[in-house]
Amino acid sequence: MIINGRVSYIENGFATSIRAMQVQSELVSMTNQNIIGFDKIGYQRQEPVISSFTEFLGVKGLSQTTDDKIGRIMMSENPLDLAISTKGYFQTRSAEGVKLTRDGRFKIDKDGNLLTQEDHQVLSNAGVPIKLHVVPDDLKKIKVDDNGLLSVFNDKTKKQEAVAYIGVVDANGIVVMDPKIKQGYNEYSNVALQNEFMSLMPIIRTFEANRQIFMIQNQNLQKVISQLGSAS
Repeated sequence: MIINGRVSYIENGFATSIRAMQVQSELVSMTNQNIIGFDKIGYQRQEPVISSFTEFLGVKGLSQTTDDKIGRIMMSENPLDLAISTKGYFQTRSAEGVKLTRDGRFKIDKDGNLLTQEDHQVLSNAGVPIKLHVVPDDLKKIKVDDNGLLSVFNDKTKKQEAVAYIGVVDANGIVVMDPKIKQGYNEYSNVALQNEFMSLMPIIRTFEANRQIFMIQNQNLQKVISQLGSAS
């Protein structure tokens, strides 16, 4: 860069082409991540964000944001499969701390703890792990209403007894007052495959254009070197 009463940006054409191809490769990788996540329960599409100076910064000018649209909700045979039919996340706790997820495939251990598939504790809206005081012999005796109130049928009292409200929060950790939880359902990803494949087309074209420019520059450089060699 030269600063002399004005600013001029001078850069090798090879570097520009290579950096552009790196950016396009990273965009392809982001799109492939969404395609792979299409059938994953609770997966949310990652939207690439390209800054105004990506042509100079390269891959450092790329970032991602989460698309929080509701995914495809489908029926499940497991009473402990829960889906949030509005925006929000279940709160879980692992050894690394509190995590948010839309994957509502839960289970109960022998002590009555409500856990995720990864054995993380599911938290209530009070931020404490949920533990059933009665471990039923049939999971159908566990009910979860639209507001997230989990209850279990007690064979001794012959009553449906409340346990806790399952914690549902937004991306900032604020409690969602009306989570609209659906029991016996799974939420699959919000990825639309046709859109992902269509978005790949201009990326691949741009990559190919930069590759051709790189090859032309390389051929021209080889000619110059060859001519300089014969002149000497």
